[in-house]
Amino acid sequence: MSEASASSAKSGARVRAPAARAPTERAQIVPAPVIRHLGRVDYESTWHDMQRFTAERSAASADEVWFLEHAPIFTLGMNARRAHVIAPGDIPVLQIDRGGQVTYHGPGQLVVYSLIDLKRAALSVRDLVSALENAVINYAQELGIRAHGRKTAPGVYVGERKLASLGIRIRRGASYHGLALNVDMDLAPFGRIDPCGYPGLQMTQLADLGGPRCIERAALGLQPHLMRALFANE
Repeated sequence: MSEASASSAKSGARVRAPAARAPTERAQIVPAPVIRHLGRVDYESTWHDMQRFTAERSAASADEVWFLEHAPIFTLGMNARRAHVIAPGDIPVLQIDRGGQVTYHGPGQLVVYSLIDLKRAALSVRDLVSALENAVINYAQELGIRAHGRKTAPGVYVGERKLASLGIRIRRGASYHGLALNVDMDLAPFGRIDPCGYPGLQMTQLADLGGPRCIERAALGLQPHLMRALFANE
């Protein structure tokens, strides 16, 4: 025992233990993701809503996943070639800020927009693409449908036909846009374009494969697979 300690002990003074140091960094509290089922909404205004959300979000903002469908429209990615739009007819064509070439959206197609803070979710861009694909593949498997991805062409396929298309944008470390899953729609407009830039690519849909015909049912079925795939690291 040191002199100072002995002296304190003799005098009856209490020896205080050194104060514990406060942690230099508090553990980040991750807010639960917000799920929105929006029904049928206008494409262009929803696109701008995604841009605004991404521009204004902070480190404390919850991630969001939007389930919806659109009225008929062809959309072109940032670097898409207009030559892939063969005969749009009366369907509007809009160039937007996602990756990829041209695709079609219309009633009966489930669109899912994933607004994710990628750093917080510990996801790379490739991880995000794989998570979206795997969610659809696992949901299809639950329905008894054998689906798969392709390394050279993002999306989900059944045989040689495409079931779901993907296109995302990353800004300020966060994603927006997402995936489009064909549920029960008129597939004919895909014949007016080279889907995803591939001439002659054929499309398919859940209703033709023994799956649900109802968008709401498909959204509720896909949701748990999507949540597991996107937020497993949080």
